Amino acid sequence: MKSAFITGITGQDGSYLAELLLEKGYEVHGLVRRSSSFNRARIDPIWESHAEAAKNLHLHYGDMTDGGSLVNLLREICPDEVYNLAAQSHVKVSFEMPEYTASADSLGTIRLLEAIRQFVPEARFYQASTSEMFGATPPPQSESSPFYPRSPYGAAKLYAHWVTINYREAYDLFAVSGIAFNHESPRRGESFVTRKITQAVARIKLGLADELHLGNIDTIRDWGYAKEYVEAMWRTLQHDEPTTFVIGTGVGISVRQFCQTAFEHVGLDWEQYVRHDERYERPTDVDALIAAPGKALDLLGWKAETTAEALAQLMVDADLAAASRG
Repeated sequence: MKSAFITGITGQDGSYLAELLLEKGYEVHGLVRRSSSFNRARIDPIWESHAEAAKNLHLHYGDMTDGGSLVNLLREICPDEVYNLAAQSHVKVSFEMPEYTASADSLGTIRLLEAIRQFVPEARFYQASTSEMFGATPPPQSESSPFYPRSPYGAAKLYAHWVTINYREAYDLFAVSGIAFNHESPRRGESFVTRKITQAVARIKLGLADELHLGNIDTIRDWGYAKEYVEAMWRTLQHDEPTTFVIGTGVGISVRQFCQTAFEHVGLDWEQYVRHDERYERPTDVDALIAAPGKALDLLGWKAETTAEALAQLMVDADLAAASRG
């Protein structure tokens, strides 16, 4: 039985990845931050829907800002694969908490890599990089495109990306950087724009709200379905050689278009409900991120199947069901 260690297991990607690996027969270990309240809503259903496989799911307390906890866990678990999905990943929040973002996203990665180098050098490592590293670079963006981050989050992730490559070359680690473009799902955090939109659509449709406040709606993003993207993550570590992969759909749409699709799905005119709010503007923004994912198709046989429009609709349906249940 293969074993995997997932940081950020309670997040959107971590929960989908845990399900995927359990289905593939892995023993899965997840890193969970200690808190006075339980934040495991995304992984709790695993014990219901994968009851037998969930016997191989183990959660451990630790933190990306605490190198000692990472060392102790890796030494104890000795995983075959390590997926670093933990991060302070909200771009707007990174402007408000730049130091914490750097500590968790940048230094957290090097703490994890050091623990791997010292105690489990044979483990295969996946670093969850982000399209925000490209920032102001014109689309489409591929593995060879230059980086130009426009936020503390993008800059922090760029450090983690390069240190992953450095450890691969310096210590011969099987270290992969997956540059994932925006990927969403019904499990997306409620403060992220796509989930904010679909949740508002559901509430407005049910008469529980009457407007939605957004910032810049003209930015363009390459939006895919997170459940499909974790399959790409897994495939990168099954490839013969460690390298960098861009993961995306290759198609970009604006926030405005995503919003329009979501409202039209329930028969509403988005312009009647959406209000511009300067509070949600970023100090520096990214105009357009659109992936050039040909390498992932050629080497991994992976291709995104769900369009941004279909994604908006399935998220609205999920939020309608949740809002109806109260």
